[in-house]
Amino acid sequence: MPRQIRSTVTSGGELRLDIADVPTPEPGPNEVVVRVEAAPINPSDLGLLIGPADMSHAVVSGSADAPVVTAPIPEALVASQAARFDEPMPCGNEGAGVVVRAGSSDEAQALIGKTVALIAREMYAQERVVRARDCLVLHDGTTPAEGASCFVNPLTVLGMVETMRLEGHTALAHTAAASNLGQMLQKVCNDEGIDLVNVVRRPEHVELLRGLGARWVCDTSQDSFTDDLTAAMTESGATIAFDATGGGKLASYLLSAMEAAAQANSPGFNRYGSDVHKQVYIYGGLDTSPTVLNRNFGLAWGLGGWLLTPFLARVGPEVAEGMRQRVADEIKTTFRSDYAKEISLAEALDPANIEVYNRRATGEKYLINPYK
Repeated sequence: MPRQIRSTVTSGGELRLDIADVPTPEPGPNEVVVRVEAAPINPSDLGLLIGPADMSHAVVSGSADAPVVTAPIPEALVASQAARFDEPMPCGNEGAGVVVRAGSSDEAQALIGKTVALIAREMYAQERVVRARDCLVLHDGTTPAEGASCFVNPLTVLGMVETMRLEGHTALAHTAAASNLGQMLQKVCNDEGIDLVNVVRRPEHVELLRGLGARWVCDTSQDSFTDDLTAAMTESGATIAFDATGGGKLASYLLSAMEAAAQANSPGFNRYGSDVHKQVYIYGGLDTSPTVLNRNFGLAWGLGGWLLTPFLARVGPEVAEGMRQRVADEIKTTFRSDYAKEISLAEALDPANIEVYNRRATGEKYLINPYK
C-alpha cells in the first residue's frame, strides 16, 4: 500500500510526524494516478509539516522504516493551531512523477506513461490522484527530479514580475535573494531587461549573484547596508519589493530606501513625503519575529502580503497556463533547481535532516524521493 507523510498537532500541544499506509482511490473519469518520484521541501511546506513545534526537543520512536517524531509546541502558540487539532494532515505542495493509471476520459488516458509535474498538496507520498488538467506534462528527457520544483518557485518569480507590471512599477527589489527562487528571479530579470535590487545576508551570497549577472546586491551584514540599499534604489528606480523574511526591520529599510531615492530623484520639500507610491509585499516568513516599521517614508506607501494562489486567480487561466508552459520550456535553464540531498520518506523524519532543512538556508534545499 502506498505510503505518505502526515503531520498532526494534538490538542495536548504536541507535534507528531509519522508515515501512514494510505490506499489510493480509483481515479475518476478526468483523473489520473501519479507515481510520485520527487517532491521538494520548500519553506512554504514547513508551516504545515513542522509549524511552531520546538524541534530541538524532538523525540523519535517507531522503526527505521516507519519513524514517529514528536516535539512540543510552546504553550503560547498552541491555541493558534486549534483548527487542526488531532487531524493527521498530509504534507508537500508540489512534485513530479509518472502517470501510471488514468480515468476513462481522453484527456486522462492521453497522460498514461507521461512524466508530469503538479502542485496538488499531499505530495510527500508514493501515489497521488489528481485531475488530469492539473498536470503539467514535462518535455521528453526531463526527469521527475528536474521537474519537481516546477510550480512554487518558478511561478512565484513570474508572478512577482507580472505584479510589478500590473501595478505600474518598472523595477523591483527582493530579499533572501541568494535562494533558488532569488537566482531564478535574477535570470528572468536578465532576460527581460528588468532592474533588480537583491538583498542578501552574507558576502558569499553577493558573489553568487554577481556571477549570475546581478548589478545591485546589498548585504545586510555590512555596516554600509542602508547606504548601499539607498544607492541601489536610487539608480534602479525600484518602487516595489518582495520580502521573504517577513519579520524584523527589513521591510522598513526597503520603504525608507525607496523614499530616500524618490526624494533624491525629485528634490523639494513636502511634509507628507514624496508622491511616489512605494510597495513592499511580504511573501515568506524566514524571520518569525514581529514586523517593525520606522515611519520615515512619508505617506505614499503600502505593506501587504503576497501569495501565489490569489495571484494566479487574479490573472486568470490563460496567463497562468502561459506561465506554466514557460516553466516547462526552461526547467533545465532559467528555472533549474539544485538540491543538497535526496532523501526517502523515512529520512525526511530524521531529526538530523529536519535540523538542516528547517534552517531554510541557501544551498540546503532537500528533495524527497518517496521510493528511495
